[in-house]
Amino acid sequence: MSVMKNAVHSATIESLDHEGQGVAHVEGKTLFIEGALPGEQVEYLSYRRKPSFEKATVTRILRASCQRVAPRCRYFGVCGGCSMQHLDERAQTAAKQRVLEDVLWHIARLRPEKVFPLIQGPAWGYRYRARLSVRLVQKKGGVLVGFHERRSSYVVDMDSCAILPPKISALLPHLRKLIGALSIADRLPQIELAVGENAAGKKQYALVLRILEALTMDDEISLRAFADRHEIVFYLQPGGSVDSVTLFHPADAPPLVYTLPEFAVTHQFRPTDFTQVNHGINRVLVRRAMALLAPANGERIADMFCGLGNFTLPVARSGATVVGIEGSKALVERACHNAAANGLAAHTEFAVANLFEITAERLAALGRFDKMLIDPPREGAVELVKAIVLQGDAAPSRIVYVSCNPATLARDAGILVHEGGYRLRGAGIANMFPQTSHVESIAVFER
Repeated sequence: MSVMKNAVHSATIESLDHEGQGVAHVEGKTLFIEGALPGEQVEYLSYRRKPSFEKATVTRILRASCQRVAPRCRYFGVCGGCSMQHLDERAQTAAKQRVLEDVLWHIARLRPEKVFPLIQGPAWGYRYRARLSVRLVQKKGGVLVGFHERRSSYVVDMDSCAILPPKISALLPHLRKLIGALSIADRLPQIELAVGENAAGKKQYALVLRILEALTMDDEISLRAFADRHEIVFYLQPGGSVDSVTLFHPADAPPLVYTLPEFAVTHQFRPTDFTQVNHGINRVLVRRAMALLAPANGERIADMFCGLGNFTLPVARSGATVVGIEGSKALVERACHNAAANGLAAHTEFAVANLFEITAERLAALGRFDKMLIDPPREGAVELVKAIVLQGDAAPSRIVYVSCNPATLARDAGILVHEGGYRLRGAGIANMFPQTSHVESIAVFER
C-alpha cells in the first residue's frame, strides 16, 4: 500500500470499533476510518500513520450500508460531540452491545451468562449536562458557542445542537449575541449546562459562566435581563475551582433537583456536581440496578463511588442499611443532605475515602457487606476489586457494577471472576449517550 501523503485509497469495512470508527485491514495493517460503516466500500484519506495501524477519514462512499441514515445535525462530521448520527439507531445499540461483549472476551476471557435487554430512551434532545466552549473569533463574525471540532481545539460555528434540550439548542445564537456584547467577551471561555427536573416534570435550566475577569455593571444588567427573558438561571465561576461557583440570577432561584419517582426520591445538586446526562435513562438504569441487587430489609450494602446518592437512596428505600463511600467531600455532604431530606438518614451512612487507593485492610475496617454496588468513573475500580477478592468468605455475595468504560469493566470483571470466585451472571448496555460511541453498561456478579 502506498504511503504517499494525501493519497486516497479504498477499503471494505469489516466492523466498528469502540469509538464508532469503521475497521478494515489492508496489506496487514489495521485501518480505523471515521465515517465508515460495516459492509461499506469506501475511499479514505489517512491523517495518522503508525507501523501497525492508520487513522483515516472517509472521502467517498463507493458502496453504502443499508444501515446508513442521513445525519439529523448539519454540523455532524465537523463537530466532535457525536460520532454515530450516520448509523441507524437500532444498529448503534447493537454495535455498543458487541463492543461490551467483545471487550469482556478479549480482555477477561468472559462471556456473561445472560445478556440483559437494552436500556434505551429518546435519541435526541437528551443531554442534560454539557460543557460548551466559547471563543471570540472575529473572522467568523464574533463569538462562537458550542463543542470542539473533531480532533481540534477550534469551536464549531454552530447555531443549534440536536442532542441538547430543544430550549438550549434554540438559545445558542442568542447566547452568542449576549456574550459578544459583554465587556469580557474574550474572557469567558466556557459555559456549563445543567438541567434539573422536579417531580411535576418542570425543567430547570442552569448555565455556569466561567469568567476570567469581573463583570461590569452593564454586563450584569444584560445577564439579568437575558435570564429573565429566557427563564434560565445564571451561575458565575470566577475561579478555576468549582468551589468558586456562585448563584448570580435570579438570586432566589430554587436548588436544582432531579427525581426518581419510582423510589419516591428527590436529589438536590449543584450545577457542577456529577449527575447523569440522560435523566430518562438514569431512571431505568437505577431500576435495573435495584432489581439486580435485590436489597432487602436488614441487609448491609455498600455503594462505592456513591456521588450524591443516585443509587444509595433507592437502596435505602428498601429498608436495607446502605454505606455510601465517595472521594469528594462536597458530594458526600450533598448525599447526607439528600438522605435527610428524603427521610432516609436512619438507613444511610456516608464516608469520604479514596477508593482508587483502598486496601484490603481499609475495606475490612468498613465492616462486612452482604452486597455491593460499584459505580466508578472511567478509570474503573481495580484497587477496590483487588481488595474485595482478598476478603475471602467475608466478601459480598453479590456485586452490581455500573460502568461508563467497558474496557475497565472487563479488566475488573476478570479479577472478580478469575481471582475472586465470582460468576458473571449477566451484563448489558444502557444507551446513555445516543448518537455517540459512549458505552454505558451494567453487570452483576455472584459468588
